[in-house]
Amino acid sequence: MVRAWYHDGADNEPRSHPHMMDPCQFLSLEELNKITGAEYFQFDADTIESNEEYQKLRRERGYKNEDCVELTRETLPNYDEKMEIFYKEHLHEDEEIRFIVDGTGYFDLRTAGSDQWIRIEVTKNDMLIVPAGTYHRFTLDTNEYIKSRRLFTELPKWTPINRPIGDEHPMRLQYLRDMSAAAS
Repeated sequence: MVRAWYHDGADNEPRSHPHMMDPCQFLSLEELNKITGAEYFQFDADTIESNEEYQKLRRERGYKNEDCVELTRETLPNYDEKMEIFYKEHLHEDEEIRFIVDGTGYFDLRTAGSDQWIRIEVTKNDMLIVPAGTYHRFTLDTNEYIKSRRLFTELPKWTPINRPIGDEHPMRLQYLRDMSAAAS
């Protein structure tokens, strides 16, 4: 089951540590959604092909394309370089949908209102949907291993829009309007 908490704000190494405040300020799934727009689902990764609820979600949300990626030093070419890219604060024009098949990682999402980091620990069976226009970053935990299905409505768009360039991007502005309207 996914866990989320306020990041301690320390961007020093190692980023693979939990970076919890003392005392830790955990968030419920409802709080996470309210301040970031992120959505969470849970499915059994071992029976995903026959899982009707998973297939229904894919149909209803228009997720037509899917691939699987495994991030380890052994399987990811230019591992250190790629992990640096994943950890640089950025946004995308599309939702980022990740269903964790195995392993563990951390998504850090900026809150829409206060611009704080929220750290989200994802493990096997967790699906996280990060809204388009959300500033985020990703890193692995100390095990340096995750395998996930990536879902897309169309062909994958991999272009990260880094901060501060993304501040005026139409998807960022739409995200902020949507979050403001939801808070009202």
